[in-house]
Amino acid sequence: MIGIIRYGAGNIFSLTAALERLGIAYGMVNTEADMEQFDRYIIPGVGHAGAAMHKLEQTGLVPAIKALKKPTLGICVGMQLLTAYSEEGDANLLNLFPIKTLKFPHQADFKVPHTGWNQVFMEKENPLFENIPAGSHFYFVHSYFIEYDPSFTLSSTSYINKFSASIWHSNFYGVQFHPEKSGTYGETLLKNFSKI
Repeated sequence: MIGIIRYGAGNIFSLTAALERLGIAYGMVNTEADMEQFDRYIIPGVGHAGAAMHKLEQTGLVPAIKALKKPTLGICVGMQLLTAYSEEGDANLLNLFPIKTLKFPHQADFKVPHTGWNQVFMEKENPLFENIPAGSHFYFVHSYFIEYDPSFTLSSTSYINKFSASIWHSNFYGVQFHPEKSGTYGETLLKNFSKI
């Protein structure tokens, strides 16, 4: 069963609606005691990374999240929280990945935030992307991106510059796109995560 980390900065409704459609059992994690009943976790996130980190710290869940040994997936800002630092709010984050979240540079022909469908290209084999073809489209909404580092990049996307569309290290995964809003392949990814 999936535990959704609830800290006030997540798009809970879209995510829970997708899990319900897929028949994947889930519950909410509000306190450290809640964590024991789940075998994997999702950290959702929408909005400002610095503010999201502040809210997460207020829950008292940060040490427990850092100590997790079960599969854990960060989505959008939830993925950015897994990195060491974000330029958004000049914020230190969970530092589970020693990489940074950076603001897209200004470029006249590109709008920020990066909003809409974009192709995702696999860089490593991983069960998270099983039955998802290379170059599949996923739905993005973000003004900050995770710097590309081949050590941790599971898949990449290009918009203004190349960046990590998903990251992986040990039991921690992150996706910059919204699988719950990405149609069939997004649902496939959520199903895959429920079986990792």
